[in-house]
Amino acid sequence: MLTAPAAAANTDIRINEVVTTGVVDDSVELVNTGTGTVDISGWVIKDEQDASAFTIPSGTTLGPRRYRAFDVHNAFGLGSADKARLFLPGGTQIDSVSWSTHGDSSWSRCTDGTGPLTAAGMTLGGPNSCPSSLPSSAWPGSGAVSTADGSNVFGPDLSGLYQDGSVLWAAQNSGKLWRLLPTSTGWTPDTSSGWGSGKRLKFPTISGYADSEGVTVTSAGAAGGVYVSSERSDASSGTSRTSVLRYDVSGTATTLTATREWNLTPALPPVGSNLGFEAITWVPDSTLTAAGFVDASTGAAYAPSGYGPHTGGVFFVGVEGTAMVHGFVLQDSGAFTRVASFGTGLAGVMELQWEPQAARLWAVCDDTCHGQHRTLRIQNGYFTTTAAFAKPAQMPDYNNEGFALSPTCANGTRSVTWSDDSNDDNHALRKGSVTC
Repeated sequence: MLTAPAAAANTDIRINEVVTTGVVDDSVELVNTGTGTVDISGWVIKDEQDASAFTIPSGTTLGPRRYRAFDVHNAFGLGSADKARLFLPGGTQIDSVSWSTHGDSSWSRCTDGTGPLTAAGMTLGGPNSCPSSLPSSAWPGSGAVSTADGSNVFGPDLSGLYQDGSVLWAAQNSGKLWRLLPTSTGWTPDTSSGWGSGKRLKFPTISGYADSEGVTVTSAGAAGGVYVSSERSDASSGTSRTSVLRYDVSGTATTLTATREWNLTPALPPVGSNLGFEAITWVPDSTLTAAGFVDASTGAAYAPSGYGPHTGGVFFVGVEGTAMVHGFVLQDSGAFTRVASFGTGLAGVMELQWEPQAARLWAVCDDTCHGQHRTLRIQNGYFTTTAAFAKPAQMPDYNNEGFALSPTCANGTRSVTWSDDSNDDNHALRKGSVTC
């Protein structure tokens, strides 16, 4: 179906990814596989027709191990059976890839810059989401788990978790947010300020309750708002709406209306209405800049000052249907910019948790992947999968959609909590540990 890519001639610049259809169609990404910055001003991208040409603007450079995507739709359209070719300003062709059908959602080289085209998730501006066969290691903590809630306290559909100090926030798919407090055996709902049965979550501008899947807070804690990822409204359950919603949780009302919604649907490839944002976590700007994080929207080092007032960090959201993670700067004005897209190698992403003490991002899959957890770190500017772990030995194959880490360690271990969407054996929360 696919032809082998042509060999490059005297250059480290390669075609790396091609998007032919979907929300971000007719795009070609280049990667610099070398060790020096290359001026690519005046280089030309063509499809299979010589008359179809997109000229890269003057002043465009590509640093080592950097990626840059170009939207070519104003020059030509990429067909279902077509080519992408790269030429030097003088007309010498240096690279070419071809395909025989539209990609879903992209055609990506695996490995980056050198391998054949492979159907993969869209990652324009960053490393390709190549299929991963990383073997699972044993769970890095105790193999024992125990229930952490009372019988049938929550019922089914408990999903994302986030531990903020001594409070555990829990998002339930029915459009509900819980504030949980610690007990000697686990967690119980806060009974003050209207939290006893959880609080319903509404959109600010459309009807219905949010299909709340993930939850997180920023460095400001809950006082700065609780952020929830949602994939749709229950009033329009057949329509995808991949959004991040901010809620003021300081009052006593039992129904909360979001103080801000960032509807990110136009910025991402389309997904099924029940396959959208399943997870969310927040990473501080200071952490990202110290690690040399690369902004996919510019191809250069991430510069927070260029985005105006925002939360002082980047929100990373996990898409269930594609197992992709996307990073967004969410500005106070309601504007947003996608600064990262990367794959996890999992069949689905149900939870994301940033562990600042270990500088790693946890990506968690449910029983679809038999409870595999993966960790990613920033390497050479990009999030890269560094480990894969099986679920704890004593954990049955539950439909775990939530995973939270305690912010503190004791005797070399950190307590963790999982939420079981299926409420197996009448329990939705279970606890265990992970090494620090």
